Amino acid sequence: MAVPTTLFDLTGKVALLTGASKGMGLAMAEGLAEHGARVVVSSRKLDQCEVACQQINDKCGEEMAIPVACNIGYKDQLEALVGETRDRLGPIDILVANAGINPFYGPMSEIPDSAFDKIMSSNVRSNHWLAQMVAPDMVASGDGSMMITSSTGAFTPSLTLGTYAISKLADIALVRNLALEYGPAGVRVNAICPGLIKTDFARALWDNEQAKRNAETNTPLRRLGESDDLKGIAVFLASPASAYITGQAIAVCGGTHMWR
Repeated sequence: MAVPTTLFDLTGKVALLTGASKGMGLAMAEGLAEHGARVVVSSRKLDQCEVACQQINDKCGEEMAIPVACNIGYKDQLEALVGETRDRLGPIDILVANAGINPFYGPMSEIPDSAFDKIMSSNVRSNHWLAQMVAPDMVASGDGSMMITSSTGAFTPSLTLGTYAISKLADIALVRNLALEYGPAGVRVNAICPGLIKTDFARALWDNEQAKRNAETNTPLRRLGESDDLKGIAVFLASPASAYITGQAIAVCGGTHMWR
């Protein structure tokens, strides 16, 4: 027997997602569309966005997903992305700022200034810009949900991903401040902190026997994460089911960081 509920109903909502043409972003976009939201799938390459939207529309219905290319490092491109979303779908109810970069792998003592600046700009400042741009729609409606993809890397230091980890911890600080600022207007802001997920972005970290063995012995759920493991948390945070949750950093990690 079906259980009638509107807790996860996103019918009529408009969701904007960056970094959404593949991996976790695509899974989250598909999950939102499956629950009734119309989604804008954005990443740098339009052709990849179009393929992702076709996948979603084939499953959820025509025009549930539309593609818009955008490089998050450029404010004018983010403004164009937000503007096109409004023009084609209407005011934005849900933001998933999922895009991020990591152009450097190694100790912080060796990172070039250019790489440090690029990581902090793309992973932190672009999310600040996006939040500023979409907030007026949510404030006007007295409702809305912003999600920023952080990482369990924010919780620990790293000898190889130090600057990336710093940027992801800064994202959690950004989320907390946005939650405090926009809470009185009914807008919720939360961070999603994936553990090791089998995506192209993290391939260097999981595509080896040691990582597989480590996941199977040290992760409480005894496996690496999959992109689809992010679907539920995105739907939950976008929906009325999480109406009293804001300013949180929620780990999706199979239990590796339950003690942090």
